[in-house]
Amino acid sequence: MLKTTLRGLLAHKVRLLLTAIAITLGVGFITGTFVLTDTMNQGVQKTFAQSAGKVDLAVLPKDTGGDEPGIPAGLLARVRGLPGVTDAQGQVKGSAALIGKDGKAVGDTPTLGLSVPKGRLMRHEVEKGRVPGGASEVVVDTRTARKEKFEVGDQATVLDARNAPHRFTVVGLVDFGLDGETSYRGAVGFDPATAMRMTGEKTFAEIDVLGGREAAVAAAAGGSYEVLTGKALGHRLAAEAGADTDIVQAGLLIFGLVAMLVSALVIYNTFSILIAQRMREMALLRCVGATRRQVFGGVVAESFAVGVAGSLLGLLSGLGVGAGAMALFGALGTDMPADGIVFAPRTVVVGIAVGVIVTVMSALLPARVATRVAPVAALRTDTEPGSGRFRLGWVRIALAVVLAGIGALVGSVGVFGQKGETAMYAVAASGALIFLAVIAVMPALIRPLSRLAGAIPARLGGVPGRLAVENARRAPRRTATTTIALTIGIGLMSLFAVVGAGAKATTDGRLAAQFPVDFQVQNQFGGKDGVQYVPRAVADRLQGRPEIGAVIQEQEADASIGAGKDEDTTVMSLRGGSLGSLFRPDFKSGSMAALKPGGAIVDAETAKYYDLSQGQPVQVKPEKGTPVTVRIGGVYDASQIPVSGLILANADFDGHFGVRDPSTIYVKAGGKADAAAARKVVDDAARPYPTVKVVSSAEIKEQFVDSIDMVLMIFAGLLGLAIIIALFGIANTLTLSVVERTRESALLRALGLTRRQLRRMLSVEALVMSVIGAFTGVALGVLFGWAATRSMADSAVFSVPYLQIAGFIVLAGAAGMLAAVLPARRAAKTSIVESIAAD
Repeated sequence: MLKTTLRGLLAHKVRLLLTAIAITLGVGFITGTFVLTDTMNQGVQKTFAQSAGKVDLAVLPKDTGGDEPGIPAGLLARVRGLPGVTDAQGQVKGSAALIGKDGKAVGDTPTLGLSVPKGRLMRHEVEKGRVPGGASEVVVDTRTARKEKFEVGDQATVLDARNAPHRFTVVGLVDFGLDGETSYRGAVGFDPATAMRMTGEKTFAEIDVLGGREAAVAAAAGGSYEVLTGKALGHRLAAEAGADTDIVQAGLLIFGLVAMLVSALVIYNTFSILIAQRMREMALLRCVGATRRQVFGGVVAESFAVGVAGSLLGLLSGLGVGAGAMALFGALGTDMPADGIVFAPRTVVVGIAVGVIVTVMSALLPARVATRVAPVAALRTDTEPGSGRFRLGWVRIALAVVLAGIGALVGSVGVFGQKGETAMYAVAASGALIFLAVIAVMPALIRPLSRLAGAIPARLGGVPGRLAVENARRAPRRTATTTIALTIGIGLMSLFAVVGAGAKATTDGRLAAQFPVDFQVQNQFGGKDGVQYVPRAVADRLQGRPEIGAVIQEQEADASIGAGKDEDTTVMSLRGGSLGSLFRPDFKSGSMAALKPGGAIVDAETAKYYDLSQGQPVQVKPEKGTPVTVRIGGVYDASQIPVSGLILANADFDGHFGVRDPSTIYVKAGGKADAAAARKVVDDAARPYPTVKVVSSAEIKEQFVDSIDMVLMIFAGLLGLAIIIALFGIANTLTLSVVERTRESALLRALGLTRRQLRRMLSVEALVMSVIGAFTGVALGVLFGWAATRSMADSAVFSVPYLQIAGFIVLAGAAGMLAAVLPARRAAKTSIVESIAAD
């Protein structure tokens, strides 16, 4: 029986290849995920091993769960005096803002200022130039230099801890490694003494040691610090930097599992068709003595062989996917470390195991069907397998009702209960359960959905079009299994499209409420008291300009209010007549009229936290100065305006907290002013201050939209694999169906159907199947997109991107017709006489 099975596979190589393609793609995705993340992990570990390998011992502050204390200079001196220590350097790390060539500080947070020592303890790689050797020299990290176009020999301005500018000569470009903070903020490097002066730091973040004994260094350091060997330091740095690869791997594997689910459906459908087509062959085997167990074993063996073949091809394709992803990261400038492509034994084992198990499990039900073939079946010619009206059995109906009922109940918890992460998980679980219910009843839905999806093609396609619709309808089980694979991909893409559209609509609504001005001026970096102050001179230069309609200054300070609360809250004032005009808060109680000397208004969240209400007196205690009592005149909704906290009248704020620079300046363009002209005026006012940044409402909206579009593009790319597998399933089904209906196609040709009409019939059949899958997927995707949006937050807006959804349906139909090209060509080339004579 095994020889018969293997010979049957070798005799139908095309059938073997078509069956293995789906599993190849699924295994390839999973394998590529492991190859990518393993390569990244090894690169990270080797990078830090090389860096930390230059250090014999390292002294670091112990993690106390709060702000880590620095290492005093006295400890560095003690370590240098230990026997056997040949060198010891303290690592300085603090803020030192680099000024770009446009005159503005680089980034939204100041670049890091690091010490760069000479000699063996220089752990980082100098890509160009050399390390700094004096008080007027600086090096720039390679990413920042590439972005800001700094080269060796350029002049650069860096702000010290007091935001005073200093000029330096760029003497080198240095790769400071994969430290997350350095990658995000960028970095500049100085000699150790200059680093101390520029950052204002008085202590070290780390002490690196050459020579000496670990016990002696630990004794000198005392119990407040830990001492690591260079190897241990490398492991710690690699673990800290490599943690994200675990998240990347988990995320990619989720999409890999989706691909494997779609693959399983395609494999199941393929084996179901193959078993149905080989009924007479199996009946003949039963006639010559094969037992049911042998027939079952033969089908399982065939599925095992297909799984092994597909998995081996998947391993090769996954290796290419992983290598291609690393090359893509390099082309995009992400500088991911790599030390050759990693193809671990675990990847091989997992890839083959997943591929074989999925294939064999998918073939078990068709194999069980094969054991029921009676020997007498060899003597009759059956109609197309799976044809005829499909009727739901009571078991299938009960299963669908239970799944749908539980899914609806779980989903209602997410939609109508407390919003947040738990609610979103409930909606996800609900979606999975209801999708299983749809799978259970899908064969019964094929006929009405075929009539709907095929209405236009049947009218426009003539006789071939009507025949195609009937072909899709007459084998509901087969069509359902084929289309449900496409439903998964289109459904998930529709879900993310709806969620993305809702996020954009929510962002638009919030920006309209919280950003009712044209420009916002803020200091990029924190100033005294942790507040990012903007010099008042910026607002003074904007006042009275014809291009400017309004200038609003937001002032803030910290103070304690109420009793029993240790933490301070924000006390604010707004200058420029904005409250009630540009900023119109929705009052839950009281009104704007209460904002006068001796009165205050407070946002609802702060009021709830401090147990405040309208008409209640509250004592405000400034950090410096005399406490004062004000009366709450109104409680407002902070989601409607860009400020929150306790708002005082301007005169009271100045009297209790003093006249101070604004934390934010809001600018409204003049009614007749051109937006570009108003922006130029604002930019000119902020130009003398390198850390003062101007953003417009359009720029903020663009940033949000770009971020959402990027996420959606990534999801679309990953889910595209599931859709490709589903389309291979459609092509596979049509190819096998062409073989199955060889005599039927020949008879149609003999009755006058041309080759072009036959190709059109098969193309329309693929179109109908694709549109059925797309319709179902869109319906489920929009439904659960709505549920997911409702589960996020009460303020989330539901929006349907109709053009995008329509595009999914059109693309699915077009792709389905493309998948039918080769099966249709094969059917059209078949000889009429030979096909009719075939038995």
